Amino acid sequence: MQDGVLVVDKPAGPTSFDVVARVKRALGVRKAGHTGTLDPLATGVLAICIGEAVKLQQYVTEGDKGYEALVAFGAATTTADAEGEVTERGDPTRLDAAAVRAALPRFLGEIEQVPPMFSAVRVGGRRLHQAARAGEEVERPARRVRIDALELLELAAPEQGLVKARIAVRCGKGTYVRAIASDLGAALGIPAHLAALRRTAAGPFTLAEAVPLDEVERLASTDPAALAARLLPTAEALRGWPAVRLDARAALDLSRGKALPLADLPAGLCRALDGDGRLLAVCDGRAGLLQPVRVLRLVR
Repeated sequence: MQDGVLVVDKPAGPTSFDVVARVKRALGVRKAGHTGTLDPLATGVLAICIGEAVKLQQYVTEGDKGYEALVAFGAATTTADAEGEVTERGDPTRLDAAAVRAALPRFLGEIEQVPPMFSAVRVGGRRLHQAARAGEEVERPARRVRIDALELLELAAPEQGLVKARIAVRCGKGTYVRAIASDLGAALGIPAHLAALRRTAAGPFTLAEAVPLDEVERLASTDPAALAARLLPTAEALRGWPAVRLDARAALDLSRGKALPLADLPAGLCRALDGDGRLLAVCDGRAGLLQPVRVLRLVR
């Protein structure tokens, strides 16, 4: 199996690390890593870097995310999602779509968000979920996150004491959609939690190109060629980044760590491609020089 990116449609249940382990077994590869954790109950886009593409994990992880969140008004939980125990109830029957839409704009832009206790954030060298499972409440500082869009897609009729709203979210790295759900409930005066979450996009990758995990495992045993065809080239990991195409001599020099004086360079991080369009390195364009930041392969 060649290097590249496999976009998996994660099912509910396994952790993101479980998915990576299953993909490694299915593909028979040693190096693989995901590009942004999804909680066990969450589903959707989980881009997995394979082989040399692992060197690009950090850049893909930094990309923006898209979600469809199902927010349940009428109950708050210990985890702010459906896994937790109910801690508070309230009557959501008078909630209407206009009220939800009116509350959403206050969460847009760069905001301060307190991470949920059941999260992997470290405070004092200890992960918050470890403290939470020990019955401890830890004071945790708010973190600055960016939320670009919130759109109410549907508001269902009351059922079993809950009113569920389906909300589309576009946000930056590190945003907790569970926190949006509980904070939205607080803003509306009704306890709320995240009932379900589906990631629709991660960086440049979308559900349209995602392969269900069970399909990955089935193809690995029945049609490896078909599975290999779903593996995106390593260069696709940075799809949308500005690119500089190099001739053979420049590619040779850059692969050995040499900065190249070039005209019309893009400012900041960019892709360096060889003459065949293959990704050679992550570079930084500054002061007329193409500086290699992460070289993926040595040109001989």
